Amino acid sequence: MGKRRCVPPLEPKLAAGCCGVKKPKLSGSGTHTHGNQSTTVPGSSSGPLQNHQHVDGSSGRENVSDLTLGPGNSPITRMNPTSGALSPLPRPNGTANTTKNLVVTAEMCCYCFDVLYCHLYGFPQPRLPRFTNDPYPLFVTWKTGRDKRLRGCIGTFSAMNLHSGLREYTLTSALKDSRFPPLTREELPKLSCSVSLLTNFEDASDYLDWEVGVHGIRIEFINEKGVKRTATYLPEVAKEQDWDQIQTIDSLLRKGGFKAPITSEFRKTIKLTRYRSEKVTISYAEYVASRQHCLQNGTLHAPPLYNHYS
Repeated sequence: MGKRRCVPPLEPKLAAGCCGVKKPKLSGSGTHTHGNQSTTVPGSSSGPLQNHQHVDGSSGRENVSDLTLGPGNSPITRMNPTSGALSPLPRPNGTANTTKNLVVTAEMCCYCFDVLYCHLYGFPQPRLPRFTNDPYPLFVTWKTGRDKRLRGCIGTFSAMNLHSGLREYTLTSALKDSRFPPLTREELPKLSCSVSLLTNFEDASDYLDWEVGVHGIRIEFINEKGVKRTATYLPEVAKEQDWDQIQTIDSLLRKGGFKAPITSEFRKTIKLTRYRSEKVTISYAEYVASRQHCLQNGTLHAPPLYNHYS
């Protein structure tokens, strides 16, 4: 059994990609390469950066992705500090477990759409919402089209207050995921947004001490050059890709930049942290339906956009 931790270990604020772009078939031998870039942090628990580095001059903290870097830690756009309230929304079917009281809500996804919409159309950012502002590690994921192709996914393992964290990572994942070009206005109607809040961090006893479809995993390992690396997948990734545990581990190793042959002995050297997540997803159509009072002739306009917080 894993050793329970209430919160992730203390570390610089890391922005991490949550999942792969394609759906490769992986063999148990681990010879398939999934992703070829990784970043880690010099002087921290994550090791040195391989490709790029951005340091926030005010804090000296690196903001990195396990595929590529995101922007600095400062918010990309400013938000009106006036507080307000979101209209309640029903939870979309199948987006989260309803057997317990969940923190994540559909309003959080609506807020992400609000932030992205205002940014793309040059409007002032929306006022602060009324859902909880407690700190959580979080990820924001954008998918597009009927086949739900990944369009951007970046988050942080450091707990952030939800209001500023969702605002920041809405734009980071939409505009700064280097695997994709920045999202555009024209893509909005095809988008869906997911918010994942990470909880229940536990040190696993070994690299197989986790369950596909239940746990997200973060691995830490020493690569063939003696450099410490990390990589992560959210809980849904392995299930969506139809991977078993070893295929998932081997994909993460390749994602983390490990290029040597993967052996069972090497897998045993991996330090694995497992976690769970609360996730909710809504489509742009559901978002617009929740904002009907903001519509004027089928188009959202800046002044009415504030109404849902009043």
